[in-house]
Amino acid sequence: MGIFIGNHVSSSGGFVEMGKRALKVGGNTFAFFTRNPRGGSAAPIDPEDVKEFLTMAREHGFGRLVAHAPYTMNLCAAKEDIRAFSINMLKDDIKRMEFIPGNYYNFHPGSHVGQGEAEGIRLIAEALKEALEPGISTTVLLETMAGKGSEVGRNFEELAQIMDRLGNPKELGVCFDTCHVWDGGYDIVGDLDGVLKRFDEVIGLERLFAVHINDSKNPLGAHKDRHEKIGQGNIGSEALKRVVNHPALKDKPFILETPCDDDGYTEEIRMIRGWV
Repeated sequence: MGIFIGNHVSSSGGFVEMGKRALKVGGNTFAFFTRNPRGGSAAPIDPEDVKEFLTMAREHGFGRLVAHAPYTMNLCAAKEDIRAFSINMLKDDIKRMEFIPGNYYNFHPGSHVGQGEAEGIRLIAEALKEALEPGISTTVLLETMAGKGSEVGRNFEELAQIMDRLGNPKELGVCFDTCHVWDGGYDIVGDLDGVLKRFDEVIGLERLFAVHINDSKNPLGAHKDRHEKIGQGNIGSEALKRVVNHPALKDKPFILETPCDDDGYTEEIRMIRGWV
């Protein structure tokens, strides 16, 4: 079947332009920010552009896309106005994702900013309960986090608690970030099987839908979240090769978020395809 792999591409030119950029670097999936990643504005969606892209995606055998919410979205913010802004952004993004049905919408769960993990988890779950409407085709993914500052999602248990509060709806899953879980203290270099077994026990591997494949500039458990190019960090090529080929992961879309230009992504995609 091969591998579905791509990178983050700019969303400024619409879906067709994003698809062309993904193909240029050898990808057959990609990630994109639904709106300004450091702000809140979103470009209007052109139905003709969407129609043309969906044809392109079928013709080139694209896997599911893994859209990314803006970093400004914080569903457990301490300030009510920021939280309300974030919930409205989430609702609008899910509606926009329905123009390209059946894909993934990934987001950082949020930062509790001193309110404590329990309150952060409660607020995130309440926001998702409000935003997840029955019948949507989009799967919303909570991303595993490195645990810097007051991030929620620093371990599998925190993600599980969010999902449990909603009754584990089929529209909700997890995106597994290799840099984040490594920085969070999960040894995917020395014990990948053990880490995935723990994920299965706490959340369930059937809820793992996508992988952000990144090396890390940091040692295990650093809680810093600094991505590195594939094979040039503390995770290394051999461990990431095992990730790509692991039976529990190998059919997922893999998204590169490494500090590369297009030439670098072309080389990383070529390298990872060679591992399969």
